[in-house]
Amino acid sequence: MSIFLIFFFVVYGFVHLYAFLRTRAALSLNFKGGAYLAAFMVVMTFSPLIVYVSERHGFEFFARFMSYTGYLWMGGLFLFISASLVIDVYRLTFRSAGLVLGRDFSSIIPSARTSFFVPVIFSLTTAVYGYFEAKNILTEHVTIRTSKLPDHVSRLKIVQISDVHLGLIVREERLKKIIDQIKLAEPDILVSTGDLVDGLINRLEGLAEMLNELNPAYGKFAITGNHEFYAGLDQAQNFTQRAGFRILRGEGVTVEGTINIAGVDDPAGDIYGLSKNIPEKVLLSGLVNGRYTILLKHRPLTDRDSAGLFDLQLSGHTHKGQIFPFSLITRLYYPSHAGLSNLPGNSALYVSRGAGTWGPPIRFLAPPEVTVIELVKQY
Repeated sequence: MSIFLIFFFVVYGFVHLYAFLRTRAALSLNFKGGAYLAAFMVVMTFSPLIVYVSERHGFEFFARFMSYTGYLWMGGLFLFISASLVIDVYRLTFRSAGLVLGRDFSSIIPSARTSFFVPVIFSLTTAVYGYFEAKNILTEHVTIRTSKLPDHVSRLKIVQISDVHLGLIVREERLKKIIDQIKLAEPDILVSTGDLVDGLINRLEGLAEMLNELNPAYGKFAITGNHEFYAGLDQAQNFTQRAGFRILRGEGVTVEGTINIAGVDDPAGDIYGLSKNIPEKVLLSGLVNGRYTILLKHRPLTDRDSAGLFDLQLSGHTHKGQIFPFSLITRLYYPSHAGLSNLPGNSALYVSRGAGTWGPPIRFLAPPEVTVIELVKQY
């Protein structure tokens, strides 16, 4: 974990250096102006660390302030850098072409100031839009026909929530919207596919009780995501159980003789030596044969050995990149990074974009969702 943090701050530091040099050149800042800008960017570079330390020492108000400030800045900076790099490539391409072809393309090459202010305007407008997109939680409907439901069950409605990230930023207002959409769907089963919490659990007074008011007929089931381990597994489990969920950690259940649900720990548990996983093939093979089987697995990765042993895997984790163009990167690592896709062995995978946000309270071209999955009896 420490290696990742060092890598993160080194990369984030170089990103700030790039932004600093672009800003200083475009605005022709003097020494004093440059010093103020540099100081601000140093603080922003280490703002995630400042938030972490402040929260753990009880300075919740300051931690929330720095969380909003630092992570909004992070989102805006990512958008600024993305747009700036596109313009840099454009400028470099035509300058290189001019040298090779012996032609003057200066009339179509934007100036340094234009190359700065276009990304600034783009990042500001997109960040504002993305802030409101993150609050606009969509309901996604998926219908799956199956012959594996018992004769007395013609339909079964499952609601999936994922990556809510309850913490310093995602609070009561967002959770109430999520709960309202769940109530509107009237599910038979509610599942949480990880990262329900983010940060210190003792800062989430009353939120577990809000979730506990939901009482689907066949119950509520949850698994761990990576952030349950980062937040502290014991506290995260306590919160999830107080919210009324049964946590499945390398185990499966047959719900009311109707459907199998199995759940596995996120691989982050291996880092802390806390994982309770057993091989998926062993886990799934031990369930009631002939029943529709759902596998809850935080990351949208599939195990070849378990192909055909489950009907539907429900995952999250990716946020569909949360802020485009980061989604291009998540898709490289997770080919199925959002929505429904088919798997070998007549299985399927559904990846939720998540209902909350991690880091920047911004989403761009990756709106949050609550997923309603309806299993329909096929005769």
